[in-house]
Amino acid sequence: MTGRDNAALHAAALLALAEATRAGGQAADAEAALRHLTQSSHALLGDRAAHTRPGALKAGERQFFVAGVFLVTPDRRQNLLVADVGFPAEQRRLRIPVDLGHPGWVVANRAPLLLADTDDDPGFRQILKTARMGSAIYGPMVWRGQVVGQLITAAQARHTFAQVDLDLLVGFAAVAAALYIAHDGPAFLAELG
Repeated sequence: MTGRDNAALHAAALLALAEATRAGGQAADAEAALRHLTQSSHALLGDRAAHTRPGALKAGERQFFVAGVFLVTPDRRQNLLVADVGFPAEQRRLRIPVDLGHPGWVVANRAPLLLADTDDDPGFRQILKTARMGSAIYGPMVWRGQVVGQLITAAQARHTFAQVDLDLLVGFAAVAAALYIAHDGPAFLAELG
């Protein structure tokens, strides 16, 4: 139990989602639209006191958050990072195999995923070059039955994310899929090559 006020979190998430949807609808392109959602998930989701609990951070670690969208490339061979917040600059437009690690699992299963503590999952693969994330959530962006991408949010401290965060991220991811399509995301993705 984190002691978080879930009712307040739901209310804040509803307001953030409404604002991100409004702003995303007015955005210049698909990535700008998606960035409104990644910025919101980055700022809102996760227990902001998780790092203060014993064992949440290992020696040398510090709490930080990242968020982004992995889009499935047109050939369905890669996940491409866009609209990232908090990722190192050298990982801009990061490409990973579509079946790699947990992002690959989300694509294959078309299902959301919560990793409260990545140490508990022997299959966890570090994607962030600068640090291993201790807690992560993944929300598939599904359009007409097909995964077009996924919204992810992660933090270094273990048990930063819980089921309530995943539930909210799933709603953000559904809006992300709609905004992506509304802004002709497939054409944007094709331009990136």
